[in-house]
Amino acid sequence: MHMNSAPHLLTEDRPEYERILDDALRHAHERPDLAAVGERLNAVQLRTMALDATALITETAAAEYNHYVKAREELRGPAEGASQESHPESGTDSRNQSGAGIGAVVTVLAPVLAGTAAFIFLLSGYLLKLLNPPPSFASTMVATGWFFAAVMAAAILAAAVGLLITALRNGSTSQPAEDADIELPEDVARAREAWRHALLERGILPFLRDALADPDAGRASRTPHRSANRIPKIGYSRPDFSSPDDGPAGPRPTFTSPDFTSPDFGAPEHEPD
Repeated sequence: MHMNSAPHLLTEDRPEYERILDDALRHAHERPDLAAVGERLNAVQLRTMALDATALITETAAAEYNHYVKAREELRGPAEGASQESHPESGTDSRNQSGAGIGAVVTVLAPVLAGTAAFIFLLSGYLLKLLNPPPSFASTMVATGWFFAAVMAAAILAAAVGLLITALRNGSTSQPAEDADIELPEDVARAREAWRHALLERGILPFLRDALADPDAGRASRTPHRSANRIPKIGYSRPDFSSPDDGPAGPRPTFTSPDFTSPDFGAPEHEPD
């Protein structure tokens, strides 16, 4: 049974289960009862066995987990209500986001359009100057081309500054967001810590100890038992030369090549007349 079939472990908590398991395996050398890791079973094999037995392991801390889930749902309930009450403000935020999106598009397109116009005007202006006599508006086209070239450079500079400001703003707001996710109310944090402790002490560590003490038990839970002397037959097997009614295995008779001559088939004797 794999993790996706655990009946009572929510999807959002499965990474936490893997993290606790990985942390226990990482620090297994610090526990005398897990000192045998790497002798008969390595950390990868133990992790695979523990993931296969997720439902059984998490069942040992089902009471603490249910309490943690209820506390978390009670915390999220008022937060969802507050978000629904502030729905008009979310419309303003959406308009602000749409305005920011238009500004980003303009910031990206401005250098491209200005560069294209600069290329066209400069190329046309300098080609017209090659004529003899050159038209009077050739210099105007060249000047216009250089103007668009300056606009392109300014747009690129503005885009670079905007990207730098956005990166700094995101960097300054990402850390508080992580802290807000970690800093839960006291009752929820206490319930989560109780679940983690129970999961580790009553579920993961006993499972690892049992697997190290009897690795065949964990292996048998995943694969059917096969006899050591059982050899699978593939294709045509050699026929058995003993009948099913034979008694205990004894010395087998040796098969020698049969004699193809017998006394009756010898050369005829000539009787004297």
